Amino acid sequence: MAPISLSIRKATPNDLTPILTLVRSAYRGESSLRGWTSEATIVDDQRIDEKGLLAKINEPNGAVLVAYDNSENKPDDIVACCELLKQSDTLGYFGLFAVNPLRQAGGIGKFVLAAAEEYARSTWGLRELEMSVIWTRAELIAWYVRRGYTVTEKRKPFPYAELVGGKALRDDLYFVVLIKAL
Repeated sequence: MAPISLSIRKATPNDLTPILTLVRSAYRGESSLRGWTSEATIVDDQRIDEKGLLAKINEPNGAVLVAYDNSENKPDDIVACCELLKQSDTLGYFGLFAVNPLRQAGGIGKFVLAAAEEYARSTWGLRELEMSVIWTRAELIAWYVRRGYTVTEKRKPFPYAELVGGKALRDDLYFVVLIKAL
């Protein structure tokens, strides 16, 4: 396998459509089943809409980061993305993490996660990063634990009322919160 050659940059409103396509393909629907991060068997919706994604891109205390493959030299061909949100002077939130399902399990996720952690540390001076993962996603939680995150006792309710164009396929969903010292 050729080495990964990615560039990371902060998303702009012009990136809305490719990010939306990427996120939906990684989390939901038939295409998501090609990767290992799919939630299609537990939630049948669109994950996020244009308005919600644009709010994240324009958030003054946040950033949506996008990654593209330098070897293909196509900055508009986004292969991964994530969201960062500065919650306090020391704590940030990491979410909306998506890697193209056809490119998963090749190191892109590790690279983007490390870049996001560095961005949070160097841009905002954050000392901790937290995230929320649906409790049924044991394999994904284990992946984050291998990257230094700790599963906390904290739980967050699943936003059943905020699903975009669909429904949850289970009624027992909630998020576990993971945290990592930066």
